[in-house]
Amino acid sequence: MSTKRRFSGVLMHPTSLPGAHGIGELGPEAYAFIDFLEKAGQTLWQVLPLGPTGYGDSPYASFSTFAGNPLLISLDALVKSGDLQAADLKGAPAFDPAVVDYGWVQFWKAPLLEKAARSFLSKVHGKPHAEFEAFQKAEAAWLDDFAVFMAVKDEYQKKAEAEKLDGKMWSNYWDLDIRLKKPESVKSWKAKLGDKIEVKKVLQFWFFQQWIALKSYANKKGIKIIGDIPIFVAADSVDVWANRAFFQLDAQGQPLVVAGVPPDYFSATGQLWGNPLYDWEALKADGFRWWLGRIKATLKLVDIIRVDHFRGFEAYWEVPFGAPNAIAGRWVKAPGMDLFHTIRKELGTLPILAEDLGVITPEVELLRDTFGFPGMKILQFAFDSAEAGASGDNPFLPHNYHDNCVVYTGSHDNDTMRGWFEAATQADQNYALSYVDGHLEDLSWGFIRAALASVARYAVIPAQDLLNLPKAARMNTPSTLGGNWAWRVKAGDLGKALAQQLGALTKLYGR
Repeated sequence: MSTKRRFSGVLMHPTSLPGAHGIGELGPEAYAFIDFLEKAGQTLWQVLPLGPTGYGDSPYASFSTFAGNPLLISLDALVKSGDLQAADLKGAPAFDPAVVDYGWVQFWKAPLLEKAARSFLSKVHGKPHAEFEAFQKAEAAWLDDFAVFMAVKDEYQKKAEAEKLDGKMWSNYWDLDIRLKKPESVKSWKAKLGDKIEVKKVLQFWFFQQWIALKSYANKKGIKIIGDIPIFVAADSVDVWANRAFFQLDAQGQPLVVAGVPPDYFSATGQLWGNPLYDWEALKADGFRWWLGRIKATLKLVDIIRVDHFRGFEAYWEVPFGAPNAIAGRWVKAPGMDLFHTIRKELGTLPILAEDLGVITPEVELLRDTFGFPGMKILQFAFDSAEAGASGDNPFLPHNYHDNCVVYTGSHDNDTMRGWFEAATQADQNYALSYVDGHLEDLSWGFIRAALASVARYAVIPAQDLLNLPKAARMNTPSTLGGNWAWRVKAGDLGKALAQQLGALTKLYGR
């Protein structure tokens, strides 16, 4: 009999929290969510990447892999600290409580955050502020470049708008000297935008201050945070601008090849992500220091790391830059064994979960199992075909699990459980309901029970499935733009009765 502990929790990004300011924040509602998890007997809270989002609002396309998203900063906390006045929050747009409208949120909230940061800087100007100074020193390795990049990006965005152009990336719109990060150009921009650069640093200080306080609150209640590291970074990011030698770029900073995946469950033409690909030889020659820094930075913010697209560390799908889709790509080997051996040697054995979905080969399994990383199981994939599942061989069926894995009813890239079921064939519906002993009136809970009852050491349930929500609550549809990443839970939905229902099953199955 196994004596290893079993864990369960909820997947919900902070942007999905309720609140009055158009987007979830790291304020009272976030603490209330942790209280809900505690009452429900949960020990895990899984979030998506926490960085500032760009085009498409995707947390997987952040301007920085090290920075936090300022839109998550609690405005109420800034009023409490005196950096904003209560009157500043009046006159907000009539935000839809069920959806994040990123355009309106950015339009209304960004000026308030800048106003608060300037107020803060006016109070500390010429005076020591130990916490802010300590933060700048501790995070200098990425913070300085990030603040310069974002301030310069804002200036070029204004220029693009004046020229009636869509927002342009640094690699195809900035002047060449700053695009190539020439020291004299950086120095000149710093002199020109010094106050705006300081504002960017203050916002990061507040994000880290608020998030770490929230994480501490969760940890004291026995709840660990699962965070996400996308294997690739966005082309329009400080990560690429400041570290061009580690990416496959031309002399102008444009990608030579980009990332994606071949045709799969989600798309018949594959997924063309467009991220620039690493120069793994350069990274390896540098001792993988950039990756070591990235892992260490993430572990300041989370307790467990979910590595997105883990199979890309064994081999990645390389697509020529400019291709219309991902069909014309090819598999290229990556030095995953060397990377994770280096990480273990330098940082020790780390709590890492491997997102090992997609085209998984014996080599990918060997990489995962060599380091003992738990892989992922998605219940929706277990019932895609009643004929295929009838034999009982589908690896996503719970009776085929081993304990070193994490099971989800669905991920942020899947439909909700109810949405999946309503779109499934009659045969698949019948097979799924028979397997989980489910009932149409509370459909999701048959699948939740199956996940919690399984041998998987970790079970994580999307908040949408706890609420048995339909397709409209889906978080993301891969290979589409618009309407993604916007779902929000309504105030009061995660209440006492739901906590008791989830808690009873959690206790029943020893999690």
